[in-house]
Amino acid sequence: MRFSIKQRSILPGFGLTLGYTVLYLSLIVLIPLSGLFIKTAAMPLDRFWSVITDDRVIASYRVTFTSSLYGALINAFFGFIVAWTLVRYDFWGRKILDAIVDLPFALPTAVSGIALTAIYAPNGWVGRYLEVWNKSDLRVSIESLYAPVYRWIDAAWVLGWAASLLPADLRIKAVYTPLGITIALTFIGLPFVVRTLQPALEDLEAELEEASTSLGATRWQTFRRVILPALFPSLLTGFALAFSRALGEYGSVVFISGNLPMKTEISALLITQKLEEYDYPAATAIAVVLLVSSFAILFVINGLQWWVGRRYREGA
Repeated sequence: MRFSIKQRSILPGFGLTLGYTVLYLSLIVLIPLSGLFIKTAAMPLDRFWSVITDDRVIASYRVTFTSSLYGALINAFFGFIVAWTLVRYDFWGRKILDAIVDLPFALPTAVSGIALTAIYAPNGWVGRYLEVWNKSDLRVSIESLYAPVYRWIDAAWVLGWAASLLPADLRIKAVYTPLGITIALTFIGLPFVVRTLQPALEDLEAELEEASTSLGATRWQTFRRVILPALFPSLLTGFALAFSRALGEYGSVVFISGNLPMKTEISALLITQKLEEYDYPAATAIAVVLLVSSFAILFVINGLQWWVGRRYREGA
């Protein structure tokens, strides 16, 4: 006679918690997304294709994806530095800086959009210094800044070469340009990178770096061969989260972008306009394209993260 003993879980209530989880995710995530696809599927194929390939819609895709990519790349670089500073160094005010990182999470997006617009406007605190840079003024500023090192370099040649790369008046306009959109998307995406990297940095054993140094590796070699491979999967995750979040951002972008069709109009604003015109099929069609694109990007990045993690574990 054979007896089968069912292995019981240490934590009871698995069936109940699993059922609650599936029900909750179905009501909050799966059913709404399914409704989006069902609404779009009711459109004729030629109508769907004409909506998503309209020149104005294509331009909004270009602005949205390009600005989101730039914002995520900026966050991946500077977010790594912020996370490294918060984890590896102990200094006065570290707790305050750590709390400031979460500010984009707590701040309403419309408030952040208005604040960024006011700061980067031509008369704002930052925008006034970006609007017009004249070559002569730029040369004087550089000379006063780097005067101590002039005896070591040919200042006239260096400044002449640098000035030749610039127009007569270098105008950097942030508000109502794609640059402003990138700034807003960088603002809202930074916490995703920092909060993803912090646990990985805390789990990274300092003994690995010490062993690498004792074996004669330079700081750059230690970073490239020991630190970066261990943190790269988390960095990819933070990049993917920041990029996906930026694709659907609306509140912080709508004020600083200026919403100029074919120039600074984002896809989320175009969806809102379609809804206000009661053109629900067109709005869902544009939303489906963004949704499928986000899923595809997350799938590719997660696959790359798994591959990098496996290579690191095999190498270790």
